[in-house]
Amino acid sequence: MCRHLGYLGPARTLSSLLYDGEHSMEQQSYAPRMTQGNLLNADGFGIGWYEDDGGARRFRRAQPIWTDVSFREIAGVVRAGCAVAALRSATSGFPVDESCAQPFRAGTRLFSHNGKVEGFAGVESELRELAGDLAEVPDARAPVDSALLFAHAARLWRDGASLGDGLAEVVRSVSALAPGRYNLLAADGTALAATTWGDSLFVRTTPEVIWLASEPITEEAGWEPVPDRSLVTADFASGVRIDPF
Repeated sequence: MCRHLGYLGPARTLSSLLYDGEHSMEQQSYAPRMTQGNLLNADGFGIGWYEDDGGARRFRRAQPIWTDVSFREIAGVVRAGCAVAALRSATSGFPVDESCAQPFRAGTRLFSHNGKVEGFAGVESELRELAGDLAEVPDARAPVDSALLFAHAARLWRDGASLGDGLAEVVRSVSALAPGRYNLLAADGTALAATTWGDSLFVRTTPEVIWLASEPITEEAGWEPVPDRSLVTADFASGVRIDPF
């Protein structure tokens, strides 16, 4: 199921985030090592990042990342100090469409879901109740299960929840309705947050950089697996914190 990555640190090119490393995001699109239930992540990709003014920008496509040569050139000149990247392996029953490619965006927050809601049709109405009014969050109208998880998170954030608390509450609420894989990832420009629920996540930190990734993108030492059913919050003021659900 999908792959995603969060980065926080000195500004670097989007190209380095997606294409560098022995097990880069590009390589994970056609040769993932730890994914569950699929061999490819070729049904779309996206990356969101933050400009100097704090605004969140995105690039998304409904095609394999390795086929978009033009984006690779653009990615070599765009730099960011905080980013969320995602590769998609579409769940059966949902379209391969750019609107379903992540990260989704709500104001200055970026969101990615690695996983699926089992038996989505049977709980869709309940998920829509949790999501609330979708009018203020256009990405929440995408025809995919992840969009309603995102809408719920966006609603919680609007109501004052922190980045991490919003993700944690989504997982608690949705997992009580349906089994599934609920690895979520979010950023707000100065912090990252993620959950593990049914799939892999790794963290790597140095004094200047924080990485969160579905699987390590390099062979460097320091990649640590995050226990399943955990919440990760990370910023440079407080460091990395891992709390069990």
